[in-house]
Amino acid sequence: MTTLQTVAVIGAGVIGRGVAQDCAEHELDVVLVDRDPAILEAALAEIRQQARLYAMLRKRTHDPVRVLSRIHATTSLESIGAADVVVENVTEHEEIKAAVWDGLARWARTDALLAANTSCIPIASFAARVPRPERVVGLHFMNPVALTTMVEVVRGQATHDETLSAALAFLRRLDKTGIVVADRPGFAINRVLMPTLNEAIWVVHDGVASAVDVDRLFIGCLGHKMGPLATADLIGLDTVLRSLDVLHASSGDPKFAPCPLLVRLVSEGHLGRKSGRGFFFHGAAEEAS
Repeated sequence: MTTLQTVAVIGAGVIGRGVAQDCAEHELDVVLVDRDPAILEAALAEIRQQARLYAMLRKRTHDPVRVLSRIHATTSLESIGAADVVVENVTEHEEIKAAVWDGLARWARTDALLAANTSCIPIASFAARVPRPERVVGLHFMNPVALTTMVEVVRGQATHDETLSAALAFLRRLDKTGIVVADRPGFAINRVLMPTLNEAIWVVHDGVASAVDVDRLFIGCLGHKMGPLATADLIGLDTVLRSLDVLHASSGDPKFAPCPLLVRLVSEGHLGRKSGRGFFFHGAAEEAS
């Protein structure tokens, strides 16, 4: 990658639209791809709202109209051909991601930096699906993307030094710092975070403490900015469940087996902030039953 002007963002969910907004705010042209036009429409509406909110709160100084003008939304994966960087952000499901990466192998430039935004799935599995696997790296962005200044960078077995340097330069363009970790199940963050969230869910499941009180203890006693159950709601309970399933399958360690309460909430559609209810009703601090 010799230049950096156009970024293709694949997947317009919570993280994907955050990456698109962040890139556009840093004067990069963005191709935002999702197979669902309704999701793209919702993504653009949220980016417009968030850009206005950040400007109002003076957290960012970017003109919302200019931010939106830099984002081209499309359902066509063929549109990524001009991108210098491609960031894949689709749901944390290996088969779904694999199908997208087969498309990247066909439509992405052979010199483009290819990044998988994944919390647990091995980077090597994506690199194996494209020509020149040495140009593949993991970029684990956190929510909210625009306000988070650090990114977990996963170096696959095939990732070249030049690819790693290009990925870190891309993050610096976004005013972010990249921390490089090895391609192992869960990497660094989720290897620690997911069993922590799962154990907090077990505490509620076993009747040790309510969801409200678990989070109050972590905030008041340990100084955390957010409790573990509010964090799970922010990430998305479906994402937490899928991450635990991947960790459990890849390691065989029973500590990653998801709590039945988590499984139940996801099956009932209570996914956290994205659905309006998880362990809390969002907009009101009521605990889930």
